[in-house]
Amino acid sequence: MTETLTTTAVEIYPGAQSAARAVALLKSFDDVHPEWTLGELSERLGLNKTTTHRLLAVLEGEGLIERSSGGAYQLGPEMIALGGCAMRANSLRVASRAVMEALAVEVAETVSLEILSRNQVMIIDEVSSREPMGVSQNVGARLPLHATSTGKLLLAYSPADVVDEALSAPLPALTPATVTDPETLRAQLGEIRTRGYAITQEELDVGFMAVAAPIYDHTRMVVAALSMGGPVLRMDTEELPEKVAALQVAARKISRGIGYQPG
Repeated sequence: MTETLTTTAVEIYPGAQSAARAVALLKSFDDVHPEWTLGELSERLGLNKTTTHRLLAVLEGEGLIERSSGGAYQLGPEMIALGGCAMRANSLRVASRAVMEALAVEVAETVSLEILSRNQVMIIDEVSSREPMGVSQNVGARLPLHATSTGKLLLAYSPADVVDEALSAPLPALTPATVTDPETLRAQLGEIRTRGYAITQEELDVGFMAVAAPIYDHTRMVVAALSMGGPVLRMDTEELPEKVAALQVAARKISRGIGYQPG
C-alpha cells in the first residue's frame, strides 16, 4: 500500500487532494501493471473503494481510463493523445530525432535518448536500425541507473547529492554482471567522466551491450544521454571504436542543436 498523499500543495489549495490522487492513480499503470481492478487500485492508493471508484469514473468519462475486455481498468485513448502531444512538444526530442535516425543507420544498432527521472532513466525517444522512421514501444520506459550505460553516464555528470541518494538505495543484481557495490560504481563514474562515455556489458540483460554519450545544453550542463545498444556478439567487435566515435559525434550535434557552445 502506498503512503497517504499529503503535501503542502494538497493542504493549501482546495481540490488539490483530488488532483493528486488522480495523478497517483494514472501513474499506477505501467508495463508491469497495465491493468488494475478496483480493489487492487484501492489498496495501492490507500483509499477506500468508493473514493477510488469516483476517481475512476471521472477519468473514464474523459477517456483517460477505460475498461478492458476482462473488466479491469487500463489507460484510455486520450492518454495516447496526450503522450503524443508531449513527445511532439519536447524540444530535446525534436532536436535529436533526425540525428538519431542517421546514427541508427550508420551504426546499425538501436539508438536511444534518455533522461534522469526520479532515480531512474527514462527513454524519451528510440530509433531502431531496422525501422529508423518508426516509434519504439520502449518510449516512456524507465530503467535502473546502476545497470545501464545511460544511467551511469547521467550519474557521472550529476551533483554529489544526486549520486549519494542513488547509491544509497538498494542496487539489485539484474544479471551476474550487474555492479551492486556503491564504491565500485563511484569509481566507474570517475572513469566515465575521464573517458567521456559510458559502457555496460550484460549488466541489464544477458547478451546485451550499450554505450552512452552526454548531451549538453546551453548552460554546458549534461541534460540527457544518447546511447546505442545491441547484442554483445555484434557490438563487441573491432568496429566498436568507430561506433563509439559516431555516437559521440551525434551527441555533440544534438548538443549544438539545443544551444551548447564548447568552451
